[in-house]
Amino acid sequence: MGTDVTSNCGRELRVLVAVFAFNEGPKLDRTLARFPRERDYDLLVMDDGSTDGGGRRAELAGFPVLRNQSNEGIGSAMRRVIHHARAAGYNVVVMFAGNDKDRPGDIGRLLAPIRQGRCKLVQGSRYQPGGRWGRMPVYRLLATRYLHPLLFTLAARRRITDSTNGFRAIDLSLFDDRRINLDQSWLGKYELEPYVLYKAIRLGYGVCEVPVTKIYPPRKLGYTKMKPITGWWSIMRPVFLLGLGLRH
Repeated sequence: MGTDVTSNCGRELRVLVAVFAFNEGPKLDRTLARFPRERDYDLLVMDDGSTDGGGRRAELAGFPVLRNQSNEGIGSAMRRVIHHARAAGYNVVVMFAGNDKDRPGDIGRLLAPIRQGRCKLVQGSRYQPGGRWGRMPVYRLLATRYLHPLLFTLAARRRITDSTNGFRAIDLSLFDDRRINLDQSWLGKYELEPYVLYKAIRLGYGVCEVPVTKIYPPRKLGYTKMKPITGWWSIMRPVFLLGLGLRH
């Protein structure tokens, strides 16, 4: 288990960094190789029904793996990790991409506001000053830097610069609030991420953004699992449904 970390406020935190993977192949291997041997958090690989043996390789390399028997979607995988982390006594979970986009060196930035007692949810932003991004197709740059953040900001009434970035840290006490209902059936795919961010903001919890790096892998390795149209709508619809009061 990872080392307990004491915050500036005297609070001890047990942190779980969850690495999410679905058929990421060598990208998952490179992701796990980036983590330092000495760390003050625990690692967990969340294998969402991969058929490429990535989860098995992670196990053989000594990483604990939580596995879905079939691919259920990123929202379902994140929900399972949150329930697992709470049951295991963790205070904070960090969501980390298993496709070699995120950097372990940024984890400390995400955790600092929670350790200081300033925020319940810390959103990584590649577009904040000090953030970095690369190898991003133009259409994804337009969607992630302008379109989704603009619509999300209007719905949540709080400016967010990188509302689609899954690299974030969440104080698990946030889910003590029964008004945040992760177990709704419509939150199984990409909807869960903007849902949690929106609810945290609108319910008045401390939410902040910190700069992070997000570098897409080479196109030949496959830079995203998100499908055109259906995937885009999946991550967009919480903005409309929550903003219009059609979901809760």
